[in-house]
Amino acid sequence: MNDCTCIDVAAAPVAVRDDKANWAGIVSLTLGVFGLVTAEFLPASLLTAMAADLGVSDGAAGQAVTATAAVGAAAALTLPILTRAIDRKLVILALTALLVVSNVLAATAGSLSVLIAARALLGVALGGFWSMAAALAMRLVPEHLFARAMSLILTGVSVATVCAAPVGAYMGDLWGWRSAFVAAGVVSVVTLAAQWVSIPALPPKDNPNVKVLFELLGRTNVRVALLAVLLVISGHFAGFTYIRPFMEQVTHLSVSTISAALLAYGIAGFFGNIAGGFLAERSERVAIVAGAALIAALAATLWLAGTSVTVTIAAIAAWGFAFGAFPIGFQTWIVRAAPDQAEGAGGLLVAAFQIAIASGAVGGGILVDRVGAPGGPVFAAVALTLGALLVLRYGPRPASI
Repeated sequence: MNDCTCIDVAAAPVAVRDDKANWAGIVSLTLGVFGLVTAEFLPASLLTAMAADLGVSDGAAGQAVTATAAVGAAAALTLPILTRAIDRKLVILALTALLVVSNVLAATAGSLSVLIAARALLGVALGGFWSMAAALAMRLVPEHLFARAMSLILTGVSVATVCAAPVGAYMGDLWGWRSAFVAAGVVSVVTLAAQWVSIPALPPKDNPNVKVLFELLGRTNVRVALLAVLLVISGHFAGFTYIRPFMEQVTHLSVSTISAALLAYGIAGFFGNIAGGFLAERSERVAIVAGAALIAALAATLWLAGTSVTVTIAAIAAWGFAFGAFPIGFQTWIVRAAPDQAEGAGGLLVAAFQIAIASGAVGGGILVDRVGAPGGPVFAAVALTLGALLVLRYGPRPASI
């Protein structure tokens, strides 16, 4: 989660009232998560190759991440409202079809503007999917199996986190950066077919509206949670989006070593998700503060000692582990902050994540273009430190839950 794991797991009405669970439909949603997160993460491992091929700076190419996040934020808030009268199966199929088109456009892009357009389509698919995924899962399985179903869906995030960046870098080195998007396109076509076959017709049941969102923004605890997301997640993505230029220009790693470092990041992130969930069950405040403080320290370490191969690889792996504390931590916080409007709060959280990703990519890109590759870690260290202090002071405490 990436940014993408922050979905609302307590939001949707129960539609399945017997013991028959549609696990095929759940697996198709897992494939959707895997495809979306893979496509979202690819630029981090292919940034310099994309920039060189399209004739733009690393910072400009990084705006492919900004486009996805900015559009994703708007989609998360608006698509559930705009499509409220449409069968949810048709909506999910349309979103997955957009994922297919996005990958095709990215693989064939001849200019930065076409790449940005492709990534904007990904943002629509990403934001729309995450705003509805929990509600869909609740309608595919009985209530007592919902947590298990969400766990299965979220494995798509973990697997994509492990695979996307290192495999993308490896394929990019062998066959060019476009080959990674071709592979992502194949996965998205398989996903579309699986969803078509396995998900039944799901007539709309909810009636989301804008009034609820404004009411939630009037609550202090919700606003604090969203501000914390903006600081912490923007800091993370300012560092992560531009990590490949840092490894190439500061640490001077080969492509194969970069792939290995990103694989270490992904594997550590997988275990970080487990550890983060364990810690967040006891205190989401402690989970978020610990993760943010650790990444801030790691970003500062890269800035000060990033010329060392050992330090850089170790820091990147530890960074992946620390990020695992955020998704479940923020998700638990926002649901507890608004238990009476969990679905609306979940939509706001998805939007906040996407805005944070966009601002991190923009801010990090500006610094990278002006001061060089260390600009990303500098942005990350400052933003994450501020975020950790905010959550430490105003985050939820067990006594108030």
